[in-house]
Amino acid sequence: MLYEGEKISCVLEDAVATVTISAPPMNPLSAAIVLELQAAFDALEKDDTVRCVIITGAGEKAFVAGADITEFPNWTPNIAEDVSEKGVRVFGLIENFRTPVIAAINGFALGGGLELALVCDIRLASDNARVGLPEVTLGISPGYGGTQRLCDLINLGEAKMMLYTGAPIKADKALALGIVQEVYPREELMTQAMALAKKIAANGPLAVSAVKRAANYRRSTWIQQGLAVELAGQKAMFATADHNEGISAFLEKRKSVFSGK
Repeated sequence: MLYEGEKISCVLEDAVATVTISAPPMNPLSAAIVLELQAAFDALEKDDTVRCVIITGAGEKAFVAGADITEFPNWTPNIAEDVSEKGVRVFGLIENFRTPVIAAINGFALGGGLELALVCDIRLASDNARVGLPEVTLGISPGYGGTQRLCDLINLGEAKMMLYTGAPIKADKALALGIVQEVYPREELMTQAMALAKKIAANGPLAVSAVKRAANYRRSTWIQQGLAVELAGQKAMFATADHNEGISAFLEKRKSVFSGK
């Protein structure tokens, strides 16, 4: 066991580290779990035998089904900004980790869950996966880089449709758009992810790291500016009446009625 926290564990097998987020059934990305992700990758960074990483969620329902919305009623704009800044730093650490990182999306990957998958180098999905950025349905906006990385990854119109509607898409549509690279039956996902990770791990580790740095170079030169714009937008949303309405409606399991204020 390379790392074991309250909600995250990391085990090593044949140079492949598997990081599992364990808060089933939905594995929400709470502020505490974000900090555990950083601790897990700090531990991985110290182990030179790690040549590839897989991130997945515990259970059969979700990879990460979004942020922990029960935390939101207590967030002021400044708290939202602080939490998002910490998340952006941790996600940047994962995106620029020295080895390739594979997301094994075993179910719902919504909001922060899709944003986590987007910082991974390769995304594999189970056939029951659903991915999306539903923040606007709550009267807020993405805060961990979703607007930037999704628009960079796929056709801009398709990205905007997902961002503006907040509607999730199925695994086959995610594959067609290029959000995920392969789709497998749910029971085969981790076997296939491990096989790919071991194939990568068998290559020259210095060469793979060099290729990753080069492949990420263009994104790393502009993304900080875009992330700053996204963060400012999310902070502003937490000062609105619409934000309060969206979160309340979600927690009360009713339809939101937004006022635009």
